[in-house]
Amino acid sequence: MKNIIKNGRITEKASFMQEKNAYTFDVSVKANKTEIKKAIFTLYKVKPVKVNVLPVPKKNIMSKGRAGTKGGGRKAVVYLKKEDKIELI
Repeated sequence: MKNIIKNGRITEKASFMQEKNAYTFDVSVKANKTEIKKAIFTLYKVKPVKVNVLPVPKKNIMSKGRAGTKGGGRKAVVYLKKEDKIELI
């Protein structure tokens, strides 16, 4: 279960969504919605209402005069009931 959810995404947009009980996590590329729901339940002991999975596009960068890419992967937005909370550090 630990390798399904990598870490919580702490961004400005994600912090605004936390006020509406929607939490954003970086997830494995091979994980599906039911696996993500089970992983959230085992790690945080809360039952998600809904899970949306979105791709994170790669970005082209220049580093020391060489072209490369960074990022990429998937993220999941987990919606909880009003009384449930998750503490992300």
